[in-house]
Amino acid sequence: MDQTPVLTTDSGAIRQITVNRPDKLNALNAATIAALTQAFQAAEADPAVRVVVLTGAGAKAFVAGADIGEMADMGAMAGRDFGLRGQLLMRTIETLTKPVIARVNGFALGGGLELAMACHLRIAADTAKVGQPEINLGLIPGFGGTQRLLRLAGRAATLELCLLGAPISAARALELGIVNEVVTADALDARVQALAVQLANAAPLALRAILESVIHGGECALSEGLQFEGAQFGLMFATQDMREGTAAFVGKRKPSFSGR
Repeated sequence: MDQTPVLTTDSGAIRQITVNRPDKLNALNAATIAALTQAFQAAEADPAVRVVVLTGAGAKAFVAGADIGEMADMGAMAGRDFGLRGQLLMRTIETLTKPVIARVNGFALGGGLELAMACHLRIAADTAKVGQPEINLGLIPGFGGTQRLLRLAGRAATLELCLLGAPISAARALELGIVNEVVTADALDARVQALAVQLANAAPLALRAILESVIHGGECALSEGLQFEGAQFGLMFATQDMREGTAAFVGKRKPSFSGR
């Protein structure tokens, strides 16, 4: 019996989505991509969810790449469609209106690195390895890797990882800006949980406005991005959360945000 490729668990306002193919190092096949897309769409639609944590099952891999066995027999049209479905998943994650934290517990290669880069924050274990090894298969990154890596790490690092196809350490990924933070493997859960709790307690509408300003506004010319930011800033003044936050600051107490 096939195992469920994606698991979801809730802890308060935090939803964890786990790629559950540890025997395949959590490789992304078509069924897993579809299940992940559905899981993130469900998280977006659920008002009880404020933060999402994405990770891979087992100790070895976050996601070690796309499923090469499934890809090997694809023709041009099937390959294109597979790539487009992967890109849709990544864009669904990237444009989620709730923060998504990638818990990079092991290998994040190919589609795995593309998956992590679509998340808003990336916390990696010091034992993790990341890379875009598609060149070794006669391929190129197909789920947005050339574009998101370019935006995160710049042209030199993107060309190095994509042209040479060799994985790099978590420490080097941190230096290049590919991940936000590196911690020891035994500290990974506690660090990710602390960040998720912090975000779950933050003002949801302000979080959404920040995400949209950075993701959508960052794809515009500066003048248009500033206009977008200004509109979002103004909208916050119509929220109860803004009143609560300012009142808590003046009253020297901890705010309690309702998302209204």
